[in-house]
Amino acid sequence: MKDIHSRIINTEEKQYLIDSLSIEESWRIFRIMAEFVEAIEDLSKLKQAVTIFGSARVQPDDPYYQKAERLARRLAEKGFSVITGGGPGIMEAANKGAAEGGGISVGLNIRLPFEQKPNPYANLSLDYHYFFIRKVMFVKYALAYVIMPGGFGTLDELFEALTLIQTRRIRSFPVIMMGSEYWQGLIDWMKGTLLREGKLLPEDIDLIQIIDDPEEAVKHIQKFVIL
Repeated sequence: MKDIHSRIINTEEKQYLIDSLSIEESWRIFRIMAEFVEAIEDLSKLKQAVTIFGSARVQPDDPYYQKAERLARRLAEKGFSVITGGGPGIMEAANKGAAEGGGISVGLNIRLPFEQKPNPYANLSLDYHYFFIRKVMFVKYALAYVIMPGGFGTLDELFEALTLIQTRRIRSFPVIMMGSEYWQGLIDWMKGTLLREGKLLPEDIDLIQIIDDPEEAVKHIQKFVIL
């Protein structure tokens, strides 16, 4: 009898936990909505923007940090806003260049238990709890993507944009990979494996442009945008 009673109590406790979790999950919808509303209200005032991605682990003496800074400064001087993930490394470099170029320097920071802290150069800074909301904002307000050397997060943003463009879920826009020596192996693999085996079409590969020079990258973006 005691064992039966214990099983009943345990079953009731489990059901209580399940019900509590369901209620908590439903309330999370309002937090998601609030994060979307705040982001749209703050970012809807942007001028035409370019989103720049890259590693958080790059230091200021790295050539790619300096290249990202020059690129963002030049974009700002040409009237573009610049959006980054708001953290250190390439993100910091791009925010710094945009701010020094007199432009709107946007940092969409994600709250993480390690590594990611807001850099001081974003003159418009937002914090996000949810990765997926932040990713929507990157795409929604970007007229072009520039992909600097980076890791999983950078690759995630790159392939999500390419997938959305390929499937026509969003309008096509320039996707520039900066750093041919860094990215060439990936491009060769896509051409030599994915394209050869019919997993991609030639026009899918053409969605990507590799441009190493910041000035040339700006000129390429300007071909697709009327300021």
